[in-house]
Amino acid sequence: MLEQDYLRRILTARVYDVAKETPLQRATLLSQRIDNTVLLKREDLQSVFSFKLRGAFNKMAHLTAEERAKGVIAASAGNHAQGVALAASKLRCRAVIVMPVTAPALKVNTVKRLGGEVVLAGDSFSDAAAYAEKLQKEEGLTPVPPFDDPDVIAGQGTVAMEVIRQAQNNHGKIDGIFVPVGGGGLLAGIAVYVKALYPEIKVFGVQTVDSDSMKQSLDNKKRTLVPDVGLFSDGTAVKLVGEETFKLCQNFVDGVILVDTDEVCAAIKDVFQDTRSILEPAGALSVAGIKKYVKQTGIKGQTFVGVLSGANMNFDRLRFVSERAEVGEHREVLFSVTIPEKPGSFKKLISLLGDKSVTEFNYRISDQKKAQIFVGVQTEHRSDAVGLKKIFEDNGFNTLDITDNELAKTHLRYMVGGHSSLAVNEKLFRFEFPERPGALAKFLSASNPDWNISLFHYRNQGADYGRVLVGIQVPDSDKDKFNAFLKDLGYVYVDETQNPAYRLFLG
Repeated sequence: MLEQDYLRRILTARVYDVAKETPLQRATLLSQRIDNTVLLKREDLQSVFSFKLRGAFNKMAHLTAEERAKGVIAASAGNHAQGVALAASKLRCRAVIVMPVTAPALKVNTVKRLGGEVVLAGDSFSDAAAYAEKLQKEEGLTPVPPFDDPDVIAGQGTVAMEVIRQAQNNHGKIDGIFVPVGGGGLLAGIAVYVKALYPEIKVFGVQTVDSDSMKQSLDNKKRTLVPDVGLFSDGTAVKLVGEETFKLCQNFVDGVILVDTDEVCAAIKDVFQDTRSILEPAGALSVAGIKKYVKQTGIKGQTFVGVLSGANMNFDRLRFVSERAEVGEHREVLFSVTIPEKPGSFKKLISLLGDKSVTEFNYRISDQKKAQIFVGVQTEHRSDAVGLKKIFEDNGFNTLDITDNELAKTHLRYMVGGHSSLAVNEKLFRFEFPERPGALAKFLSASNPDWNISLFHYRNQGADYGRVLVGIQVPDSDKDKFNAFLKDLGYVYVDETQNPAYRLFLG
């Protein structure tokens, strides 16, 4: 049987030459808040701050002496790279690591410190993997796959072996395990072990809504390529899951839960409040997934395990995480409010909030009769926005709830401006620029010099790509040329020209 073979591989896996058994820790504050017991499997406490060294070492320990003598090669967004580099150091062999250019500097530098030879190629893991395959053939290196390999999967499966034993010894019965998913190695290894021995325990994968290759593959009953993946959770930014991992997940996983960036940021904050540790986005996916599952099902009194897969977080990214965590926890709502441009309007608007805290208030004069205000308000629940909006409108203030408007949250809240009569034929686009030298130059050189840039907004958020808002004046006669420009540019973008928040603030 398939599961029996993997059960044997997991039970005999060689991981403890480099890995340690990490604790299974109760998240006291989060458990109380969601009326379910949440246990955190602390893989962020491994020596490379990630579970990935388990699968990497198990795979390399099973290579022949001749295969290791050739040197190994791996593609990775960062955590697998560190595992391979550490394993190579332990086994005394050469390691070439191909990483996407968007990989956090923290991970790149750690790989180098561990003795790995770093090659940067492509914007995502899948791009790096394609280049690694080319390099492997050219130099005769031995590949160490990041997820789609039985020995790698078995190494990751030792996480489940520890969870079950630790739960039985200290916490009692568990009802579900939530696992972050990129290529699927960790999820497959945990699921096959758990279902072989305790089929009643549910196993869920967790992905971000913009990197949902496993979810789409399971829904479509075949491996499905996601052409563009979001890079906020760089550790799970995989365009196509593995053949072996897909087969195992199809057989043994109960489902995949999708979460957004704000929910991941809120989960990072949750873990910090309970442990005083800071996870990377991929590391917090399981906690975000538990919270989403509890909210969707209304379930209470259960015990859930969240695998904290990694803590290789760039410090600069914390500003972005902090800003978005409150929205992800639904403790802040954002409004665009139209008020009369006359004395006393501000005072009246604020008085309507009562004892609620204002988190931000942005305004700039742009019209003689009315003013557009961006206001953030601290609330207990997301549903409070409905009541606040009604209060504003009952008092004559037209109000738009923009709490879930990505354009507003990412850009408009940081911009002070207004409508410009000069912005004729303006089109507004949100772009994701790769955070690397030359990204802006590529954009400018590819655009038609006859198209005037009427707006440009960018803030460094410590992420793997830059979030850029661009207003560009394009005549209707150039529509086909402009569409060709967008296609050839190759950057992820969203057309925001019809976004109501844009029409109110800048249109």
